[in-house]
Amino acid sequence: MATTLAKAADDTAAAEHAARIEHVSKSFAGPAGQQLVLDDITLDVAPGEFVTLLGASGCGKSTLLNLVAGLDKPTVGSITTDGRPALMFQEHALFPWLTAGKNIELALKLRGIPKNERRDRAESLLELVRLKGAHGKRVHELSGGMRQRVALARALAQESRLLLMDEPFAALDAITRDVLHDELTRIWAETGVSVLFVTHNVREAVRLAQRVILLSSRPGRIAREWTVDIPQPRRIEDAPVAELSVEITEVLRGEIRRHGQH
Repeated sequence: MATTLAKAADDTAAAEHAARIEHVSKSFAGPAGQQLVLDDITLDVAPGEFVTLLGASGCGKSTLLNLVAGLDKPTVGSITTDGRPALMFQEHALFPWLTAGKNIELALKLRGIPKNERRDRAESLLELVRLKGAHGKRVHELSGGMRQRVALARALAQESRLLLMDEPFAALDAITRDVLHDELTRIWAETGVSVLFVTHNVREAVRLAQRVILLSSRPGRIAREWTVDIPQPRRIEDAPVAELSVEITEVLRGEIRRHGQH
């Protein structure tokens, strides 16, 4: 399966972008009228690139991700993607009445994969996320980290060229989160999939990404971006990761103070 995904990425190597967000604004109706949540966001994600969206709570990160996923439409501007993105949430959203493998097979079924191929493909995806032998396990038998691995395998089953991840590790303990950082980095490198990853954790953003995009608050605008030139594999405690995290945190704090948040 990793080979198939890598081939899909190779086939689109000539594509200009995995996602292109052009002058996007988003407003929602509120008690005081229309509330501007995102303001004039322009951002490209290159094929095979790993980008993190970082910002304080309420800055519009998840709203932007939902727009890229096609779950909502921008009020102004346009979004194009290289095919239909796959989306992974903070909650695993697995069906508890299905086994780990059957959750993945359902995604394959929705893609039109023949029934006689689904089991093998699901097994391959479970092996990719290092859950070999877990096909028959029920959701309640899995730890939080294992559930997120299954959710990742299900997202990869869609064979999308763009993976959207909305704080998928936020609810996990620090050790499990660190292990899954390693796993996600490995899978990203093996498959060549593009990733747009939302987080409010500065070190997580630096640990994972090639590029960190900081959104301001009220409304969300691109305040600043950083290219992360630290070689992978990285550890969250590595000195270069810590140093860049301190720099980004200071800018983030400035944005929070400027917008009067606490």
